[in-house]
Amino acid sequence: MTTMRTRRALMLAGSAVALTVALTGCSAINGILGNGDADRDEETGQVTESSNVGVFAVKLGDCMMDTGTGVLTDANILPCDEPHDQEVYYEITMDDGDYAEDNINAASEECIGDAYTSFVGVAYQDSALDVTTLTPTKESWEQANDRVIQCIIFDPAGQTEGSLAGAGR
Repeated sequence: MTTMRTRRALMLAGSAVALTVALTGCSAINGILGNGDADRDEETGQVTESSNVGVFAVKLGDCMMDTGTGVLTDANILPCDEPHDQEVYYEITMDDGDYAEDNINAASEECIGDAYTSFVGVAYQDSALDVTTLTPTKESWEQANDRVIQCIIFDPAGQTEGSLAGAGR
């Protein structure tokens, strides 16, 4: 449904380390869309208890466990004050049009630009933290009108508790 890409690997190695996430038809997309959402605080929208949700239900500000490798159809999200691996800190919505991997790669560079600096408090190249992205696949683009790139921050040293907003490292 989406593809994971580690941005630091892209910058340092010149090529993305990607978790290729593919769907095999409309039934898989319909299953993802139908998984519902986690329990959320009505005012803040923050997750109030751990839940396994379809990947389309992951929202800006959500914290989650490592998505692993292989086909990504769901995610384990949880309150950010609990130990977690990743946090969605920024979203980019692509314009309609034909699916183009190059356009998605170019747009996802925003994840390590001003959005990163504003969120963390230091520039990406000066930070100890790392970034990965959830991006549309050709199938999700064409079959589910998926246009959102989610920028996800994580600490390569291990799990964190609380948001990494303003971490300054």
